[in-house]
Amino acid sequence: MSEELQDKTLNLYPIDYPFETLVARIDSKNPKTILNPDFQRKYKWDKDGWGRASKFIESCLMRIPLPSCYFAEDDDRKQLVIDGVQRLTTITRFFNDEFALEGMTTFKELEGKKFSELGELQAELESTTIRCIVLRKENPKYLIREIFARLNQGAVQLSPQEIRHAIYPGPLDDLLVELAEIDEIRNFGLVDGSDKVRDNREPDEQVLRFLAFSDDLQLESFSDVLSDFLDNYMEQKFESDLDEISQLRDRFHDALNNCKEVFEGELFSDVTRERPKQGMVHYDLLMVTVGLLDKELVQDKKEKIKEAYVQLCSSEEFRRTLSGGLQKKTSILRRRNLWRPLLDDAVN
Repeated sequence: MSEELQDKTLNLYPIDYPFETLVARIDSKNPKTILNPDFQRKYKWDKDGWGRASKFIESCLMRIPLPSCYFAEDDDRKQLVIDGVQRLTTITRFFNDEFALEGMTTFKELEGKKFSELGELQAELESTTIRCIVLRKENPKYLIREIFARLNQGAVQLSPQEIRHAIYPGPLDDLLVELAEIDEIRNFGLVDGSDKVRDNREPDEQVLRFLAFSDDLQLESFSDVLSDFLDNYMEQKFESDLDEISQLRDRFHDALNNCKEVFEGELFSDVTRERPKQGMVHYDLLMVTVGLLDKELVQDKKEKIKEAYVQLCSSEEFRRTLSGGLQKKTSILRRRNLWRPLLDDAVN
């Protein structure tokens, strides 16, 4: 096989796991098969009772062929479930007596019974196998991302950041999770008093955006697809050492504090509006400009910086960059080029 074709072809192997083995691997103190907790929160088969989960268990008892599950192997040869979470969570919960069967149509005598009450059918379920396709750790990360995205096209779709969180565990991901808990990030764009929460690891991705943009101010590695840009940054940096992580943490805190110093209650919003609303365009622009200035300079010139930003937001040229293609490279650079001379005048 040519090297070019190898780069586009998955390295995998199939294995038929008995349910008993899978549950043991999942429930072990040091799990070898990992149902990522971020995906488990998306478990849907208990939404309206346990009817759907029970139907699945009944199908297993009827020996109806089951769709394959897909696992991704990590560096320790543990297997992260990337497709099949609903099925494997159902099997594990049933084996742990977390629900009783309901709505049975073929095995009606099992209605209301838990796994521990199945008698000889316990062994039947324990020996039932499901085909699992394991993607070897030698696969390029972008191919793993691709199959994550392709397999999660259904009702329980994963966001790009959830996929990154699964594929790139390590110090950088831990830092994103940590910084995402800062109030200004966790509550970004939410109305005061709202009971809504940001989902799908949006706060984590917001932190990642700043780190990636601030690391490549000229956007030399930005090819017009933001998710690819963030993927590539995560792949390059996910195993950063503690010194680099510390520097990234400080860079983020310093940038956020600079922006808070200038804009206070109108943080990351169009300051010319009667009711300013936070937007990612303002966050991306201000964090890599005002955010990277010297702290004492910002404190000294904060009124002039804010006046300059009012001038920017009032300009028709700037507003034209906000209509369509917000994350295009040309739009991002155009906004920075409009802002830079105004900011320079304010601080000089």
